Amino acid sequence: MPSASTGASTTLDAVAPSASAASAPVSGDDTRMAPGGPGYRRMSFALFLAGVATFALLYSTQALLPLLSTDFGVTASEASWTVSAATGALALFVLPMSALSERFGRRTSMTASLAVAVTVGLLVPFAPSIGALVALRAVQGAALAGLPASATAYLAEEVRPKALITAIGLFVAGNSVGGMSGRVITGWVAQEWGWRVAVGAIGVIAVACAIAFRLLLPAPRHFTPGSLRPRVLARTVRDHLANPLLCRLYAIGALFMTVFGGVYTVIGYRLTDAPFSLPQGIVGSIFLVYLVGTVSASAAGRLVTRLGRRGALYLAGGTTTAGLLLSLADSLATVLTGLVLITAGFFAGHAVASSSVSHTAQRGRAQASALYQSAYYIGSSAGSTLGAVAFHAGGWAGTVALGLFAVLGVVTITLFGSHAARAHTRTAATAH
Repeated sequence: MPSASTGASTTLDAVAPSASAASAPVSGDDTRMAPGGPGYRRMSFALFLAGVATFALLYSTQALLPLLSTDFGVTASEASWTVSAATGALALFVLPMSALSERFGRRTSMTASLAVAVTVGLLVPFAPSIGALVALRAVQGAALAGLPASATAYLAEEVRPKALITAIGLFVAGNSVGGMSGRVITGWVAQEWGWRVAVGAIGVIAVACAIAFRLLLPAPRHFTPGSLRPRVLARTVRDHLANPLLCRLYAIGALFMTVFGGVYTVIGYRLTDAPFSLPQGIVGSIFLVYLVGTVSASAAGRLVTRLGRRGALYLAGGTTTAGLLLSLADSLATVLTGLVLITAGFFAGHAVASSSVSHTAQRGRAQASALYQSAYYIGSSAGSTLGAVAFHAGGWAGTVALGLFAVLGVVTITLFGSHAARAHTRTAATAH
């Protein structure tokens, strides 16, 4: 099978992890961390907890949207802004926050981001209006912007290349656990004590994760401070945006997240309405399917080893498409099966695309990762808002149509990458 990066690069697959390499202890002169080596487990668990806190806070209101609509007397589209404001602010601030991490360090940046985000999380339950809630959620999203890009840059600098996809997969798995636990906990707590207590509980859990993260994460050993000069930052960003492969990866991340954001923003409305009419606690428990995302993200390295990056992206897109079509049924079991497939496909595709960005960028990795995260969360905001609009206009079928259109975009971009890779290979062969 041909190598499977999403563009005309033959270097990515040279560093694709093998099962044996990913599990081998650190040896030789490379002092970076690898499975079996000093600090790797602490690092993995610390970033796993950071991922848990990030997604639990970022999507803490998503499972509660029907309750927010009732409490504040707003529509699904208006309530969805409590999600879109957080993800949109994260997308807006992730690039400048990544620049700060280049100057002051990855660990410092991530610690500060979590500290501010969890503080705001403790204030969210006291929001007096939907406008105040949206504003607090925007501040929270802006604070969290310092974590995703810094985390992937930290891994790219501190972890051996052959273990990088596995390490990033574990971080993404933490995202899935945070997203799942946040929604499940808020669903059951809100059913008994209301949405304010529910989001407060998530805030307390995030505080515990933030403290453990800071205590466990090893100090960086391979970080070199960069410049905060706007001209240097602009040049780095321009170089990344001029890289066709990186741009394709950014678009793939955004499109996958458009599907995911749209589906999980309105699924609560669908399941609380006829013919399902499920109570809030049961609707919250639906998000246990995120555990599938934990598995598929963690397995991304093995998937790339077997299928290559483009093959893994095709599989992720096909799995997501199958899930969207199954979710149209009026059978709860079939809908749940569809959600499982959507979740598995999304997290696998996200892990492959984000790790490919870290491999591709040879300098300014924080900015490269920040651009990916920006595109990713723009996709989340677009999915949340457009998914709610589509649901209002055409019911669940409208949301599914939006998702299918986004997956078509992923497949089209990946096919274009395959064509570009073949053209690059032919040109190189002719030159020699």
